[in-house]
Amino acid sequence: MYEARHQPPLTRARFVRRLLGHSAVAIGLIGTSLAIGMSGYAWFEHLSWIDAFLNSAMLLGGMGPVHFPQTEAGKLFAGLYALYAGLVFIVSAALLISPVLHRLLHRFHWDRSSGAKGD
Repeated sequence: MYEARHQPPLTRARFVRRLLGHSAVAIGLIGTSLAIGMSGYAWFEHLSWIDAFLNSAMLLGGMGPVHFPQTEAGKLFAGLYALYAGLVFIVSAALLISPVLHRLLHRFHWDRSSGAKGD
C-alpha cells in the first residue's frame, strides 16, 4: 500500500489523494458506527433518534454516555457499544495519522539514504 524504503516519497498530489482516501474510510467507519449505535439505542432503550444520536456520538467521541440505560438489554448493548466505540476511536485516529507519520519517516530515511554513498 505504501511505497517501499528504496522508492522516492509520493508527490504532493498523490499524497493528498492518499490522505483523502484514508479520510473517506475513517468517515465511513464513523458513519456506520454512528448508525449502529443510534439503531441500538432506539431499539433497546426506546430513545428518540436525536437522543440516540447524542449518546452514540458522545461514545464515539470518547466522552461517555448522556442517557444511562434502564433495561438489561440496553445495558448490555451500551456496554458492548462502548467497547466497540473505543476501538473505532483508536482505528480512526490511526487511519488519519498513519499516512502522515509514514511520509515523515519515509522522507527522513529518503533524505539520509539519498545522499552521497561514498561518504
